Amino acid sequence: MRVVKAEQPGAEDALAGMDQGWSESLERLLDLAATTAGCADRHIVATRLLDAPRELVWKAWTDPKHVAAWWGPKGFTNTIQEMDVRPGGVWRLVMHGPDGTDYPNEHVFVELVPPQLLVYDHVSAPQFRSCATFNAEGDQTRVTVRLLFPSAELCDKTAKAFGAVEGLHQMLECLANYLSANPDR
Repeated sequence: MRVVKAEQPGAEDALAGMDQGWSESLERLLDLAATTAGCADRHIVATRLLDAPRELVWKAWTDPKHVAAWWGPKGFTNTIQEMDVRPGGVWRLVMHGPDGTDYPNEHVFVELVPPQLLVYDHVSAPQFRSCATFNAEGDQTRVTVRLLFPSAELCDKTAKAFGAVEGLHQMLECLANYLSANPDR
């Protein structure tokens, strides 16, 4: 194994692709784990390329004042009650549906690798683990969100009862629209 120190001549070139390579490796590992562990039928996945730098996308995803402005499918608004973004920290919010229905949600953060990885458990019903990866692609960011459910039945029920697949795609679209309208946040 060759170790490259940042102060060595040519180190910048050697390290330039390391961050993207690590992120891509993590994506492949997550995909492999999902399919080989027999849980391909227990997860919902969505991905979107956003026209914003990774640090800005990370901030929009982890700062409650930003999250409240875009989180959820089209037509939803949010009240963030608590958002303590650290391992073990709690995130409580109420999603307000376009029909006036309130959906209380509670999450517990499991792992953070700023600005690359965010893992949190949705501890209110339906329960699932969410893993969001943020991969820099030049000045853009590819966000991939994986929801892993404890059973295929719960995954299927959530997809049907809550429209979770379409809702997840709409949520990423809401984030894209928010970033587009607020490029300097």
